[in-house]
Amino acid sequence: MRVLGSVRLFYREIGISTKRWKLAAKMSSLPTSPAPLPRLALDPDVENHIKQTYCNSQVVASIGQEEAERRFHCTIEHLSLPPGYTTLRVNTVNRTRDVIREELQQLIKKEYSNKAAPCPPVEPHPVLPDVLLIPTTGPHLNLQHHSKEIMVDIPCGAAILRGAHIFAPGVLGATADVQAGDKVSVYVDVAGKCLRGFQKPYDGPRVFVGNGVARMSRDDIFSVAQEELSGIGVEMASPLYDCPPLNDVMPDSIFLQNLPSTVAGHVLNPKPGDRVLDMCAAPGGKTTHLATLMSNQGIVIALDKSQGKVDKVIANAGRLGLTCVQAYMFDGGKAASDTALCEKDEKSLGAPPYPPNTFDRVLVDAPCSALGQRPALGNKMKLKTLKSYPVYQRRLFPAAVQLLKTGGSLVYSTCTLTLEENEGQVEWLLNTFPCLELQPQTPYLGGPGLPGTSLTLDQLLMLQRFEPWGENRGENSHPSDRDTIGFFIAKFVKEAR
Repeated sequence: MRVLGSVRLFYREIGISTKRWKLAAKMSSLPTSPAPLPRLALDPDVENHIKQTYCNSQVVASIGQEEAERRFHCTIEHLSLPPGYTTLRVNTVNRTRDVIREELQQLIKKEYSNKAAPCPPVEPHPVLPDVLLIPTTGPHLNLQHHSKEIMVDIPCGAAILRGAHIFAPGVLGATADVQAGDKVSVYVDVAGKCLRGFQKPYDGPRVFVGNGVARMSRDDIFSVAQEELSGIGVEMASPLYDCPPLNDVMPDSIFLQNLPSTVAGHVLNPKPGDRVLDMCAAPGGKTTHLATLMSNQGIVIALDKSQGKVDKVIANAGRLGLTCVQAYMFDGGKAASDTALCEKDEKSLGAPPYPPNTFDRVLVDAPCSALGQRPALGNKMKLKTLKSYPVYQRRLFPAAVQLLKTGGSLVYSTCTLTLEENEGQVEWLLNTFPCLELQPQTPYLGGPGLPGTSLTLDQLLMLQRFEPWGENRGENSHPSDRDTIGFFIAKFVKEAR
């Protein structure tokens, strides 16, 4: 089938005419407020590049320029908002999801016993058997703004919007009169101009993210070196968006993880006894999920180029009690060698590199431009940097394909928006490695891939792209399935050639 013909049939094939699609998109978009958070400010060249992804000629030929631009703006506008659900993956090696859910619900009830906000429910995902969901409420627009103020940076602000309290090292500035026990309003320095220790009300670009109670005075926070600080500096009592703080809660039983990241593990579908390679493993969320799906039986090799990141993988595997994970500081793109030998021990493969045809399954969760990570209150990426990612990602695949056994599965995933890093990489992989065959995915909770390459309709329908306007084709779908933006999954099998 010609590509243009495929595009014209694209939405009709999945049961949506243009008119129906527009109505569905309007109804399914995540709720927005009267701008409680500003639209993400991107470098103009970067924003235009992303717009070209959503408004490429194939998309426009299918649904028209106006609708294509509406989808683009819908996606960008949601990037500054926190997800509507906190997604938790449970460690099912030793306990069931139901048992963990009940224990977590009781802990959250205790956390909310002194709050005005109602206690949120802990819900099981209807499709993913190891996922729990906690709905976020907000924005709460009627919060009082206090005269005593705290300034934080963008990463800390994003954490607050996802339920975190403020640890003392995260405080950038505080008005001079802040004492422990004071009610304070918290703002994010979105321009990165606030100097540490600032003591006047900051008049630069800032965003209000809620109110809290200071647990340390200004002097407590700024009288010592930042690296010597520890503990909670501000407890968020009334955040703009409310979800429970889960830092260090049931650390051996739950793992905070975006929903599509959990989907990627299920799509790869490792079995007990498999040999699995995670080529870019840090911080270990997907690594530990793969080990859990294998019932901690088999071998999961986790690679990363930084020892600090490898240490995080090891720590996460340790707290979850997963002994089948073996992590090494190594460049995944150099992990294959024709002269390498594996250890004969069934419980260890030894350090990389490894010989060809070693692994039953390979995950390439490649470093990417991460434009789908939210909430995003600021992004200073330049177009040159954005365009560098596809080149880097392609370094990984020769080794990944060589190390994969014939008949084995390879999953490629990103958390970004661009055509070049998503559908474009699938197109390149199929053209470069004839032994790879694109496969349907189970579970399927996202929407199809975006037109704009030479991929056919059938191939686009095998991809999963998560968008706020995407048509969800999975059975028993949940609102959280459409709540995640800018994630992408593709699955391949290695055929004999």
